[in-house]
Amino acid sequence: MNRLIVLSWLLSFPFALLAQSQPAPAKPPQVLPQVTSPEVHADRSVTFRFRAPRAEQVWLELDGAPPQAMQKGDDGVWSITTAPLEPDFYGYTFLADGVRSIDPANSLLKPNLIITASQVHVPGPPSLPWEWNDVPHGEVHRHFYASAVTGDRRDFYVYTPPGYDFRAEQTYPVLYLLHGFSDDATGWVSVGRANVIFDNLIAAGKVKPMIVVMPLGYGAMEALKAGFGVADSNPPLWRMNLEKFTEALLSEVIPQVEKAYRATKDRNAHAVAGLSMGGTESLRTGLNHLDQFAWIGAFSSGGLDKNFDAMFPRLDARANAQLRLLWISCGTEDRLITRNRELREWLKSKGIQHTGIEVPGAHTWMVWRRNLADFAPLLFR
Repeated sequence: MNRLIVLSWLLSFPFALLAQSQPAPAKPPQVLPQVTSPEVHADRSVTFRFRAPRAEQVWLELDGAPPQAMQKGDDGVWSITTAPLEPDFYGYTFLADGVRSIDPANSLLKPNLIITASQVHVPGPPSLPWEWNDVPHGEVHRHFYASAVTGDRRDFYVYTPPGYDFRAEQTYPVLYLLHGFSDDATGWVSVGRANVIFDNLIAAGKVKPMIVVMPLGYGAMEALKAGFGVADSNPPLWRMNLEKFTEALLSEVIPQVEKAYRATKDRNAHAVAGLSMGGTESLRTGLNHLDQFAWIGAFSSGGLDKNFDAMFPRLDARANAQLRLLWISCGTEDRLITRNRELREWLKSKGIQHTGIEVPGAHTWMVWRRNLADFAPLLFR
């Protein structure tokens, strides 16, 4: 019996030593109080804060402004207060020692497939078209489908105006509204506030009630992997991206919309418009398919081929009989304005009637929201 007790003790001894050698459970890190950011002041200046006690340098990158150095407090919180800003929605990120970050204290995001950012709303008067007002509101519907053209699964969004009734016989004109490079199909709603803009303009009697379709704007998702500048770094991929987008729009998206919604099928009730990459897609799709579209808008078109004859091989002055509106806009501080001006000069040399608009601003949503608010009232008149 005694030998059994000793043996049992000897067998348990290594485990006892092992248990004694295990480190004590680590204590969870202390959770520091959440900072308040952004803080919009009565004079429309905004204070941004970012906790990064070990960072050596933090910058604020704010839409429409050059990067601004932030100041570090004794508590490890970096901060900066801007000058008063014009009422609008601004995207921003923090750059801490070269690493870009969203604002962890802010739930309002600016979705993007390459660089997700945060947003801050600097409120303005109700007269601004992107401000939420107590008016009748339309609805935004999301659709999914498998694309045979692009070989992937994708989505598109559809705005229906206030009072739209699936059972009614009334039909509506349709605007196909395209986002820019690095955006996704939510861009015009989540950042551009397109549904709010249309609600307000329709309520004010400035815009005819219409259906607005916002598709995913890539014909080749591989273009995203190539990153910004793909139009110059890989022209064949860029051309495929544009060509397959047009094919997917014409052969897949439009038929689905016309089957599911009370959409007028007459070309005179079809418009296409977009920003940046979407501006180029609108021009390329619209001007090469005038049998489908009578109204075309291009906002800050990006990735335009300088060989306009190759982009629009059949375009000449005869197009004026089919075009109800060709509206081309760009911000005066936008790096793309030179190419956009060259396009307008080429159109002029071809005798193509168009409206050229230059507005203050760079390559930002602040320009494109205003473009949409100015362009939409011209449609379907």
